[in-house]
Amino acid sequence: MSPSEPKDGPPDSSTKAQKSPHRSFAALQTRGFQAQLGTFVLAMMADNIEHVISYWVMWEKFHSAVLGGFAVISHWLPFLLFSVPAGALAERFDPRRLIQIGMAMFMAASLGWAYFFYTDSLQMWQAMALLVLHGCSGVLWHTSSQMLLYDVVPPAQLPSAIRLLATGRYLSLLVGPAVGGVILMVLGDQAGMLLNACFYLPNFIWLINAPYGPKFRLEPALTRRAIQGLGDIVQTCRDISGNVTILSMLVLAAAASFFVGNSYQAQMPGFVHDLAPGNHGVVYSALLAADALGALIAGLVLEGKGIFPTTPKAALTLACLWCLALGSFAMTDNYAVALVLLVFAGFLELSFSAMTQTIVQLNAPVDMRGRVIGLYNMSSLGMRAGSGLVVGLSGGFIGIHYSLAGASLILVAVVAWIYFGMVRPHRSFAKTE
Repeated sequence: MSPSEPKDGPPDSSTKAQKSPHRSFAALQTRGFQAQLGTFVLAMMADNIEHVISYWVMWEKFHSAVLGGFAVISHWLPFLLFSVPAGALAERFDPRRLIQIGMAMFMAASLGWAYFFYTDSLQMWQAMALLVLHGCSGVLWHTSSQMLLYDVVPPAQLPSAIRLLATGRYLSLLVGPAVGGVILMVLGDQAGMLLNACFYLPNFIWLINAPYGPKFRLEPALTRRAIQGLGDIVQTCRDISGNVTILSMLVLAAAASFFVGNSYQAQMPGFVHDLAPGNHGVVYSALLAADALGALIAGLVLEGKGIFPTTPKAALTLACLWCLALGSFAMTDNYAVALVLLVFAGFLELSFSAMTQTIVQLNAPVDMRGRVIGLYNMSSLGMRAGSGLVVGLSGGFIGIHYSLAGASLILVAVVAWIYFGMVRPHRSFAKTE
């Protein structure tokens, strides 16, 4: 370790995990992680299925663009405000029980939608309340699930577990809407929401007696810090301000989410109209599938082959290439080229996102893991609320093609600043690359 590296750097187990040779799908050798990954992906799919069904019914009933905007804000804003406090809770209490509370809140939201759809009594304020409940559920669940990894797998398998869980999350974000569309067409909104509530049950049931959590840990219990609510955000930022490894990855995650995020998916109907007039449904599905296919390939290649080193420099390079792929997609008028570019974009997005998360979790100090993970979720998920303004609002003035290309170009500049202003001057990075 370089003398300039902070004393509160990663624990020995994480350092050893970083330096161990790559083993394909190593975490899947642990039965507990198999259960965690399977139930996590199922819950993540249900999260996105609920979006598809509820957004469709809300639009059909209210035709309110304002409510649609509130739906996006209510989903991401809780991550921005409450991710770090949720991490502090996961440090102090059993993460299994926090996840179960999150699952119960998700199920309550789905059953609430089903009731209002069945009785045809949905009012706008009720829809807003269910959207807020859904958003808060995700904050509690995500951070606690990431904390649970440290109990489920041994240190040598931790990088693999983090990558696989991140891969499962991003794949579900991309594939979930397609599954939700099928459920809506086949079962309808009422039965669809009832079925969706059932998808959260496996995670809840598995955690009832899963042998993990504080009382199963062998190492001495850490001193419990008082939970300060929103004050934990400021304190955590101060605590990690000297750790350039974590700080650079947090800035990258925040910038990628704020300037681009997944806003281009919301604008996809506009791109479809310009790329291929006619057969909009087929073209739309193909473009979304191309993005998901790229992410699937990335998940398999990253974990199966380990072709990229897990370093800040590699994450920044992949993020820059992602910007170039999206910028090129925004400006092309060739449908076939657009499909290829979205495959590359999906591959690169999952690659750098999973790598960024892995670096942050491996380097998080033991006594503040939950808050650091919460800070990462705040950056990577909470800041997505801003991408709608950057790409969506500016697209209303200069067009969605130029707004996405411009946002991608700005992000390239930010990535360059992170590397030349933060990473390269810090000598300790030479030891980790």
